[in-house]
Amino acid sequence: MQTQFKPGVAYRLKTLVAACLIATSASALAAELSDGTVISKANLDQIKNDTFMGHTIGSLLTEKVEWQIRNTGLKMKLGKSKEPEFDPKYVESTKKYSDQVKFDPKTREVTGWVAGLPFPDISESDPDAGEKVMWNFYYGSPYPRDIKKDVYFVTVNSSGYEATQHYIFDRLINKGRLGEGKTVLGDPDVLTKTMLVAVEPQDIKGTGTFTVRYDVSASKLEDQFAYIKSARRIRRLTGNAWMDPVGGLDFLNDDIYAYNARPSQYKQNKLIGKRWILAAVDYKVTRNAAKAGTLEEWPIIDSSGPAPYWYQKMNYAPREVWVVEGTPPPEHPYSKKIMYVDTKIPAVYMAETYDKKGDFWRYIEYGYDQLTGQTTGIKYMTPAGGEFIDFKAKHETQFIAPGVVDYGAKWGQYTPEALEALQ
Repeated sequence: MQTQFKPGVAYRLKTLVAACLIATSASALAAELSDGTVISKANLDQIKNDTFMGHTIGSLLTEKVEWQIRNTGLKMKLGKSKEPEFDPKYVESTKKYSDQVKFDPKTREVTGWVAGLPFPDISESDPDAGEKVMWNFYYGSPYPRDIKKDVYFVTVNSSGYEATQHYIFDRLINKGRLGEGKTVLGDPDVLTKTMLVAVEPQDIKGTGTFTVRYDVSASKLEDQFAYIKSARRIRRLTGNAWMDPVGGLDFLNDDIYAYNARPSQYKQNKLIGKRWILAAVDYKVTRNAAKAGTLEEWPIIDSSGPAPYWYQKMNYAPREVWVVEGTPPPEHPYSKKIMYVDTKIPAVYMAETYDKKGDFWRYIEYGYDQLTGQTTGIKYMTPAGGEFIDFKAKHETQFIAPGVVDYGAKWGQYTPEALEALQ
């Protein structure tokens, strides 16, 4: 009869000591990386166990980001950044109004919101946590008045630089306004009014849309109007235009700001969890106006990698995020969208979109900058640049968005007829 071997105390002790020595050795080899370190395919395996601001590099990289570093030339420069700040008026509004905000699990709608963050304290164990995270993003805009930006879309195909298109993005925030005696500027049923109009090149100049987003329920769809250049007429679009592609570019209307829908328009917004990632929260626009209309106009774009997979030279710092999986309605082009939403400020840094087969389709990235309002001095956190990469089409749209916030927009200047004035 064979005797079963049972490790003795001495053997177990030796094993434990060996394991501790291995762990200590691995820890000793790990290092805290310095500002300016660039993560790339060449060094990823060597620095994956090293840390930056106390977090290991491996723990900061999502699966799809690591895949891009290894396969599409993504490089990420580490840089310590200041903690993003809410304006004191935003903090004050959140304290004043958030207690009265209610989420109805049956309708998936929110009532009682006036201004500030609707749900400042979300528990990971809350079954409705994912919904509340996205309502925070939808209502709790960190740019609480108006915003007007020159948006430059740089498209890239497999051969390299393709073209630059210049648009005006002009959005009026009607509700939740700060810095004046009232939180609503005009019709209380309206949440925002937005104009997106092409400025150049000449063949698309004047093409654009005017969108009114209502704050009633998911059944009240947006009013969207388009200027048809060939007919020189304004036409009203269908209510489902929110999920349509933006002509010739690699994103949908629903991808503007990474998630551009009323949360209840999605079938579900499910919390996957909470984690840390590398995000760009101190984005600065760099431009060489003398090279307008060429790739060299935008030094921030790194074109050293394989086209069409170019990325912008942002500085990345660790940020804690909620990971939310959004399930769009059946008629939507995507089967799901994964958002990475800051746990402290309503900002989506990254999103992954998947096709109807469940395959990875597009990668969306936004770099944020903190600006100061021109008329009230209110602090804004707003996207200033980023990428939309379509891995199925092997095509990319870079965007850079310098502009102004809180410039004194008036309710009456936002009408469908305003599209004609921009021709």
